[in-house]
Amino acid sequence: MSKRIWSIVLGTVILLSVLLFGTTANAAQQELNFGIINTEASQNLKTLWQPFLNDMEKETGLKINAFFASDYAGVVTGMQFDKVQLAWYGNVSAILAVDRADGEVFAQTVHANGDGGYYSHLVTHKDSPLNSEKDVLARARDLTFGNGDPNSTSGFLVPGYYVFAMNHVEPKAIFKRVLNSNHETNALSAANNLVDVATCNSEALQRLERAHPDKRALVKVIWTSPLIPADPLVWRKSLPADVKEKVRNFILGYGQEGRPNAAREKEILNALQWSRFRASSNDQLLPIRQLELFKEKSGIENNPNISAADKQARIQNIETRLAALNARMEELGRAPKQ
Repeated sequence: MSKRIWSIVLGTVILLSVLLFGTTANAAQQELNFGIINTEASQNLKTLWQPFLNDMEKETGLKINAFFASDYAGVVTGMQFDKVQLAWYGNVSAILAVDRADGEVFAQTVHANGDGGYYSHLVTHKDSPLNSEKDVLARARDLTFGNGDPNSTSGFLVPGYYVFAMNHVEPKAIFKRVLNSNHETNALSAANNLVDVATCNSEALQRLERAHPDKRALVKVIWTSPLIPADPLVWRKSLPADVKEKVRNFILGYGQEGRPNAAREKEILNALQWSRFRASSNDQLLPIRQLELFKEKSGIENNPNISAADKQARIQNIETRLAALNARMEELGRAPKQ
């Protein structure tokens, strides 16, 4: 073989290798793992989410994989180590993703009825003598309490603040027994008399009504929280700009009137109990950050094992952080929580 022909062959091999490697690397960059928090059984969530993820894959040209973990922290950890690039979170887990996992809120769910939020509940069996959070607190030492995932907004933080911290008590200190589970498990445990009282949220109860109306009929709501901001969608800030644009355009356009499959897309969103998404940012997490700090402050104030000097220093630190949050809320034209 002549040197000229050999050079041509070698050059062709090198070119094909570069092209093949480049194509493979590019394909890897175009694959996203979509994290889905563990609000109920993974199979149920897969059934609800897969049609949406299939549409995302088809429209964006990205390979979209569903990522499920056994708890909320698993999705945050996945994003922290770049095993998850995009996720549906609750507000508390979104704070962890933003603070620890290079996350950024870019969209927000909207309830099917147009509400920009949802509610936390305490639930019991319909025949329970418990009818309010005051009944629960008064009889706590004789009750088994089904608490939520520690990284759940509506299952843990919100009832933890409004029901317990504001009454200067901690669940583990007052109940006979405390269990931690997702919303679906808590609701079914209340329905089946496996716990005396449990946390849950309005969306989970609506899903239970659709899937198991007989079980929903056995559940009684005895406490309802103030409105909680609707769940955020979060992506890793490090995603390429063109990928973010594809994802944003798909998410914010999904179910929009005039799209070829708008009616079917609305049905898919409705199965998730949502209407069209709206644009959002990290600012939607501000009220939840306030709640976390309020709860932390209450815990410090009521902890007899902290010295007076240490207690004062910690509370001052929290007050400084709260002041910064309140200032930002004022910039946005929202009244800060008092």
